[in-house]
Amino acid sequence: MADIEVDYCVVGAGFAGLTAALRLKQAGQSVALVEARDRIGGRTFTEVREDGSWIDRGGAWIGPGQDRIYALMDEFGVKSYKQYTDGEAMMVVDGKQYRYKGTIPLTMSPWAAANLGAVFVELGEMCKTIPLDAPWEAKKAAKWDSISLAKWLGDNTLSTPAHDLLETAIAGCYTSAASEVSMLFVLYQMASGGGPRFVLGVKDAAEDARPVGGMGAVYRPMAAEIGDALHLSQPVRDIAQDGDGVTVRSADLAVRARRAIVAVPLAIASQIVYEPLLPMDRSFLHQRMPSGAVMKIAVLYDEPFWRAAGLSGQSAAPDSPATITIDASTDTGRPGVLCVIVEGPIARKLGTLPEAERRKAVLAELTARFGNKAASPVDYIEQNWSVERYSGGGMLSHAPTGVLTQFGRALRKPCGRIHWAGTESSSVMCGWVDGAIRSGERAAREVTEHDGVLSPAHAQ
Repeated sequence: MADIEVDYCVVGAGFAGLTAALRLKQAGQSVALVEARDRIGGRTFTEVREDGSWIDRGGAWIGPGQDRIYALMDEFGVKSYKQYTDGEAMMVVDGKQYRYKGTIPLTMSPWAAANLGAVFVELGEMCKTIPLDAPWEAKKAAKWDSISLAKWLGDNTLSTPAHDLLETAIAGCYTSAASEVSMLFVLYQMASGGGPRFVLGVKDAAEDARPVGGMGAVYRPMAAEIGDALHLSQPVRDIAQDGDGVTVRSADLAVRARRAIVAVPLAIASQIVYEPLLPMDRSFLHQRMPSGAVMKIAVLYDEPFWRAAGLSGQSAAPDSPATITIDASTDTGRPGVLCVIVEGPIARKLGTLPEAERRKAVLAELTARFGNKAASPVDYIEQNWSVERYSGGGMLSHAPTGVLTQFGRALRKPCGRIHWAGTESSSVMCGWVDGAIRSGERAAREVTEHDGVLSPAHAQ
């Protein structure tokens, strides 16, 4: 077993861990970044193809207000490009297609469209009452944490088509059934991004733009600067702390440091053995904030043919094997890429089918929406995050009912010499890459302030 002694050890090389390690190194601290996978990026994963084009298999989009991801891109000279939004989006409800522009499909029945608009307004007003640093202290926290998203939608959405679309769109953010997610958590996560129109929107919202070259164009230069302090294929088994420091161990690596930053999803953090045991509330939080199921499928064509047909590539169909689609073509527009996102119970069901049947079902849906050209892609690439050993599921761990009010205070609180990062711990842009970066910068600042050493200059 190799022994390493450094100032700080960071566990997990997704954006949270990469950022924490980078900022600590830039502040003159020695660091070891330990990653279980044989790659960096965590819940982002950019595949560069032989022709130089690239596919983001995981997190991909950025939007206004996400200042920390933009700051990293500026730092490493990575440009952005706008998401393609020209043309009409499409909703499919009960087999009928509705084309529209904007956030709400006004081409639906006036009653359904009005109901959608009213729910959006109500959600926005509720989000304004959530204290981002302590959502459990909201005036109605106990009430909202006692009910699920499904319960709230059932009580407040009177149109069946509007209900089905909202349940698909909102519950999809948490890659779980609406019955699994606390309404307080939904409001907190939405509020952290500025409200429902940002979370569920595209233009000037959560899917406004993308880095040229994909997320890998950002995380690769970060790793290059971290250099040989990065240790891949080292799943951490245990973390022991004492009065002088911590010891982080994998099968063949032992890192001794003053403090550790654990920057992995909560369910994955629960698989590490801690000595002594973590405080009860933190331990229970690990048990109670799971991830959900999500499949992200890139369907490639010679060109984005839907654009010529007046379509943006954005579509939604509740309970469909291609629940959500969006144009995921590169900045050059070649090849054309339709990204299919399937979440929650539908993703679990789709994952049980043989690969050939999954592909057949997805392409049939795309053909029904976009025409016969959709039936013959040049490539078809699946990423099933539900079975990623070191992700544990979807893009964001979620809180079921009762969890935030009981255990939320443990989300960011250090446990002795163990500190926590990850997008779930960010009070701003919780659930996005930007939130992960913010959490890494916070954790880097936190450990240095505890030790009375120079704080990382970039930490916000």
